[in-house]
Amino acid sequence: MTAPVALVVGAGDATGGAIARRFAREGMTAVVVRRTAAALESLVTAIEAEGGRAVAIATDARDEDAMVALVDRIEADVGPITIAVFNVGANVPSPIRDETARKYRKIWELAALGGFLTGREAARVMVPRGVGTILFTGATASLRGCANFAAFAGAKHALRALAQSMARELGPLGVHVAHIVVDGAIDTDFIRTNFPARYAAKAEDGILSPDHIADAYWFLHAQPRDAWTHELDLRPWTETF
Repeated sequence: MTAPVALVVGAGDATGGAIARRFAREGMTAVVVRRTAAALESLVTAIEAEGGRAVAIATDARDEDAMVALVDRIEADVGPITIAVFNVGANVPSPIRDETARKYRKIWELAALGGFLTGREAARVMVPRGVGTILFTGATASLRGCANFAAFAGAKHALRALAQSMARELGPLGVHVAHIVVDGAIDTDFIRTNFPARYAAKAEDGILSPDHIADAYWFLHAQPRDAWTHELDLRPWTETF
């Protein structure tokens, strides 16, 4: 029998990779997607070393034709997409007076348009089967705009609205749509290198573990239909909100 597929768009070295590994440990084939295949080699190796199955595909989530082809290829050659996770970041700060239309548009395309294309194509194959899960990774910027983050906040607000609309439309058709607000610093090389004082909070559980975030994604996917969660916020106890 063909194993169900967990599609992770934006499978980076931290959160996205942890999500892919978590679903692979549950017996799914993790299809991990980034714009360059070379960036996925270490993740595929790690999943296979744990006894899991992984397929790496280089795709630009902003490209409509590429996303249609991606889902068609997975369904034909790998297996049925049971869960799709959109985890693309695009967190690039800039003062509003220095922001350019080109960069604003690029951030929107990465964080919002890419989410739409991923969600639409996942829904296309899930609805006829009457089952599936679509998860969108949000951020603090999904809820409020901060100084110097106008582009990122606008894109993340759009992604959250997309998730709400899809949940209302697809829930009655058997597809669970949820939005996860990841509110806080994550245990990554970027935080360790650029914000060492913030990273020091790891010693007292003050930053988010990618593995613990991944556990929450599995929890959402495993929920029974009579008790679905649409929005889940994850933050360390040190965060103010």
